[in-house]
Amino acid sequence: MVSLNPVQILSAEAEHDKAENARMSSFVGAIAIGDLVKSTLGPKGMDKIIVFGSRKEIQVTNDGATILKNIGIDNPAAKVLVDISQVQDSEVGDGTTSVAVLAAELLKEAESMISQKIHPQTIIAGWRRAVDLAREALGNATLNNKENEALFFQDLINIARTTLSSKILNQHKDFFSNMAVSAVLRLRESGNLEHIQIIKKTGGQLSDSFLDEGFLLEKHPGVNQPKRMEKAKILIANTPMDTDKIKVFGSRIRVDSTAKVAELELAEKAKMKDKVDKIVKHGINVFINRQLIYNYPEQLFADAGVMSIEHADFDGIERLAFVLGGEIVSTFDHPDKVKLGHCDLIEEVLVGDEKMLKFSGVARGEACTIVLRGATQQIVDEAERSLHDALCVLQQTVQDARVIYGGGSGEMLMAEAVSKGAAKTPGKESIAMEGFARALRKLPTYVADNAGYDSAELISQLRAEHAENRTVAGLDMYAGTMGDMSKLGILEPYRVKLQMLVSAAEAAEMILRVDDIIKAPPRKRNPDKHRHH
Repeated sequence: MVSLNPVQILSAEAEHDKAENARMSSFVGAIAIGDLVKSTLGPKGMDKIIVFGSRKEIQVTNDGATILKNIGIDNPAAKVLVDISQVQDSEVGDGTTSVAVLAAELLKEAESMISQKIHPQTIIAGWRRAVDLAREALGNATLNNKENEALFFQDLINIARTTLSSKILNQHKDFFSNMAVSAVLRLRESGNLEHIQIIKKTGGQLSDSFLDEGFLLEKHPGVNQPKRMEKAKILIANTPMDTDKIKVFGSRIRVDSTAKVAELELAEKAKMKDKVDKIVKHGINVFINRQLIYNYPEQLFADAGVMSIEHADFDGIERLAFVLGGEIVSTFDHPDKVKLGHCDLIEEVLVGDEKMLKFSGVARGEACTIVLRGATQQIVDEAERSLHDALCVLQQTVQDARVIYGGGSGEMLMAEAVSKGAAKTPGKESIAMEGFARALRKLPTYVADNAGYDSAELISQLRAEHAENRTVAGLDMYAGTMGDMSKLGILEPYRVKLQMLVSAAEAAEMILRVDDIIKAPPRKRNPDKHRHH
């Protein structure tokens, strides 16, 4: 007799969602993520407060990647969306919210198509055609002013302004745009954003922030040492300088009397003095160490007229070595082989109420420091995230000078191209392409919604303009009308838009392909197993 029970192949604790259920749970999770962050889109977007666990620390942020990174997520499809926003953040720095929202909108469209019994593979085929058309349209609409310095500079300023307009720095965006552009233009050759150091200091207000052409280090020289050094020759080291007290770990020493301890200490001291002498022989007047410098060597440096700085934090010291054109050394026997760092002047400056060391006239002129001020820690943190986005976006633009108009015109332009393509495509793929175009149009719709404007009216006006090939039409978010982006100077980098389109389409396609979700059971510990090893 044949048993009618289905065969159970997964172990008892594994969960298994089949076709429809799996797909529904994927869609629901991914769409929920889109709904969560869509209210942060655009210049009039809202912020979120994230409260961290038991510590009750809070973050107030508008940055899609930050919001998604810090919320606990259990849904597998939602995790895919979180990952694409992270990749968007690390690749191009901005557009983190848009990419998650676009992917979620694509899945909403897919959901309704699947309920009309259109097969996922048909939808995917349509989407792929749509992506090709959208990329082509976007590529054709780019402007490139790389050759013309003045225009290019203006483009960069406009891009920074557009990026910052949806962030906390909105009310000072001209001020911060200039700051970001001048910082990035200094980097011209290396293009390494790590050379822009950002120091956050609470107190004052955002507009008290400033860009310093030198390099600031949040440290002080040792006691009795010179506080100011011109024509500095700098040795940058990572070496222990804390042996003037006896430190014999874990070993037992027998001594006949306390006098013997003193002898040991003297020997240690002599070793230290020897080391300091070797260091001073390099002909330096500034010594910066990654580790502690104890009182005795500090005093020796003071006697030699050398400024010593201890505990320069690690990424600080790496950056410092690069900026000063020196190397980090840990042995001091060959002064002739060591590359010293140089700068014209080291002096103490006041930032707010804190003293810092300022290195000016450094060997690598491209480094600079931005000091951000703000009323609370959360504000300064958010300002840093916003500025980071702007710097990344500018860096992208310096490398690839192509820009497109912002204000939703990019999305409308792509949607228009996809719709036109759909009209020429026979078969069910055209339905998928229409869905893709609708998803693209949702982005400017939400931007308008977030400001409380009548999005249906504005988007239909935009559609009509783009249908007539007037591709400069976009949303003027301050007047609440449709505007000419070329006159308003609202620009976005081509790379950011392209990455957003491609990532969102790939992620949505990946989630759409899923038809089973299998949750493996947690691994059990088996105590007997480990005994035999």
